[in-house]
Amino acid sequence: MSLTYNSPGMIPSQAGQNGQTLATRTVVTKASDLAGILDSTIEYYIDGIIDMGTQTIEVPSTGLNLRGGSFDISQLISSEDNYTMFVSPVGGSGNVLGQDYSITTSGTNSKVYDLTDATGFNAFEFSRVNYNGCTSLGDIYNYRQGLETGTGRFGGSPSLTLHGTWVGGFRITTSIVRSMSDTTTEPLFKAGTAFQMNSRFLTDINCDLGTLQPFCDFTTAMFPNPSTVQIQGALFSRDGVFDANDVNIFSNLLASNLACDWTNNLGISNTFVGGSTQCDLEVLTEIVTQNAPLPIAGTFGASDLQHFDSPANGQLRHIGIKPIEYICLHNFVLEGTANNDYKISLVKVSGGTPTIVRSYTRPINNLSGGRDVAFYTGTTSAILNQNEYVFWEVSNESGTGDCTLELDSNWQVRER
Repeated sequence: MSLTYNSPGMIPSQAGQNGQTLATRTVVTKASDLAGILDSTIEYYIDGIIDMGTQTIEVPSTGLNLRGGSFDISQLISSEDNYTMFVSPVGGSGNVLGQDYSITTSGTNSKVYDLTDATGFNAFEFSRVNYNGCTSLGDIYNYRQGLETGTGRFGGSPSLTLHGTWVGGFRITTSIVRSMSDTTTEPLFKAGTAFQMNSRFLTDINCDLGTLQPFCDFTTAMFPNPSTVQIQGALFSRDGVFDANDVNIFSNLLASNLACDWTNNLGISNTFVGGSTQCDLEVLTEIVTQNAPLPIAGTFGASDLQHFDSPANGQLRHIGIKPIEYICLHNFVLEGTANNDYKISLVKVSGGTPTIVRSYTRPINNLSGGRDVAFYTGTTSAILNQNEYVFWEVSNESGTGDCTLELDSNWQVRER
């Protein structure tokens, strides 16, 4: 297979079996090679360290493709003040795709990006791209989706601000953050004007933050769908120290928030979907008819609700979407008529229709001291889709004797 040089500034491309030449790369050796109107059908290959000075790179509405040999040997740098490296023309930009190079914009008030999506359906995607000593990563407006794989942020205060509605989400994976500024208070990911993420923001980042620096300032209102702030298998430290109680890492989010799905992380809290409730005040359940179930009476206090709420006394409702498989554990002490059999049942309500998940029948023991009780301890499983809820009911299978659930009797729902 032969190598053909197509024109000055072009690198050799391989001739295919049909003899045609593939001319899809152009070599960038100086800032002016990235000036003017760029060709979206060409991959611009960064050959060496290119000092951009004040020269900006305009990303056309049809997109831009950049590649280098590695983030060590291929670099775009500028130390100019008030400089922006990548900008949009009037009407906006298309896809921005890059891999295997590094970027530095270290001047005062300088940044890497100021890009607006031309259609709202383009991608902002990078692989093995490092940001070294950047004052800011800048602003991205209304892109459909973002993807970073194997990227790095080293030194400076590389805050990236996301504006507008992102339909397809943002994922940053297998990425690392080190040597951040200890004076910056700007988060690595910042919510900009009218920011909303309609899909997920997902990361497994290995991140060591500066002394005053948050990871992000997102709020739950910016994520309308449950479980879409997905922090999974990530490491967060500050100045080399892990502290899961550090409230400044996620200044506006908690692991328990409905928008959050945080699992297997080090240095932050994790999400444990479920909830608990216990009897805080004993109330008599009045039995009128034998074998006729009634909700167990009492005043119940709900606690540790994560993606669950308690819409009514004694109920636990799943308000999230993930997971749907749950374990239900109970530990009840029921006082009633000696030698009567009482049945308790876990009831699931879906769309207003109740179904019994599981029932347990026990006789009331005639214990010494006049305390006649039965003990119910067990575990069962249930499928709980969004807005389905569970509660407990009781019936006297032997007569019409009343019963009372004793103080501190409790039950919980937790993911399997």
